[in-house]
Amino acid sequence: MRDFYEVLGLTKEASASDIKKAYRRLAMEHHPDRNAGDSESEEKFKEASNAYKVLSDSNQRARYDQYGHSGLGRGGGGFEGFRGTEDIFSAFGDLFGDFFGGQRSRGPRPGADLQVPLKLSFAEAVAGCSKEIEVTRQILCDDCTGTGAAEGSKPINCTQCKGSGQVVHSQGFFMIQTACAACKGEGRVIKDKCKTCAGVGTNAESGTLTATVPAGVDRGQTLRLAGKGEASPGGGRPGHLYVILDIAEDERFIREGENVLVEVSISYLQACLGAEIEVDTLEEMCTGKDTLEVKPGTQPGDAIVERGKGIPIVGGRGRGDLVYQFTVEIPTKLNSTERDLLKKLADESGLDVGDGKRGFFDRLKR
Repeated sequence: MRDFYEVLGLTKEASASDIKKAYRRLAMEHHPDRNAGDSESEEKFKEASNAYKVLSDSNQRARYDQYGHSGLGRGGGGFEGFRGTEDIFSAFGDLFGDFFGGQRSRGPRPGADLQVPLKLSFAEAVAGCSKEIEVTRQILCDDCTGTGAAEGSKPINCTQCKGSGQVVHSQGFFMIQTACAACKGEGRVIKDKCKTCAGVGTNAESGTLTATVPAGVDRGQTLRLAGKGEASPGGGRPGHLYVILDIAEDERFIREGENVLVEVSISYLQACLGAEIEVDTLEEMCTGKDTLEVKPGTQPGDAIVERGKGIPIVGGRGRGDLVYQFTVEIPTKLNSTERDLLKKLADESGLDVGDGKRGFFDRLKR
């Protein structure tokens, strides 16, 4: 992937105004309406639009300046380039209106985008999974195939705006362009409406879609199912379905980005003498087990770091770390044998200690 500043013919010192002017020049040069059927111009149009998308956003530009293309995957959201010209027109529609004097490319309006929530377990987020999603959306009417017209008829150009979808009004010295009221900006009208969809061209349908969730996703991140939103009457591109992820917590694992902290409780004897203990891992859908060596003299707060055994990095390579941090349990009750042994140890160490029994005030608190 080429450097975004190089794509726009700029340096890193370019101002926001410089970036917009450079993109305007390239967008006009390679605009699909001016280069019909030219795949090379279409690729240059998308390349310039991807560069402008990043460099026109101050936060994304700062990450790009510091880390390059790899920095655009930081912070959870990641960067997803435009897949086609319709995506670009959808994102920068108002901008193209400015570029071309308000004359925007005519064509069917794209279908509406939809959002649905998706709940995942902690293990599903770590390992990735496929999930079924129930969604209700507008699909093209089977009877009229989206035209909105009854069988044997078809939409006709609006006589009010001559099919442009816009009308111009004179107001003093000014000419004001607005959407045509007769056709609601569509440029066409339906005289004989389809009885199934009442001329709308779409009908609501409930169904199930499959979302493929990559390993390592986090709460609040979004998956885009391209073209799985609502249909566009008239043959425009369908909208997209955005899946908003909600991740359940797991009391064993504390997630911090791609790293995971596990608190491991050991006895004071294990801390003093050392031991081998069984701990949980993220493998096998978070049901994996491993053996951890506790070294003699382990202190509360000491940690063992397992490199590369944490959360997978979405869209990248490798994994975070799995950190086991020790807490030491001090017994609140001792039997007579334990007290005698500890008292003997204290005497040999020359320590002045109590007898390990409850005092008068301790008994009052019970």
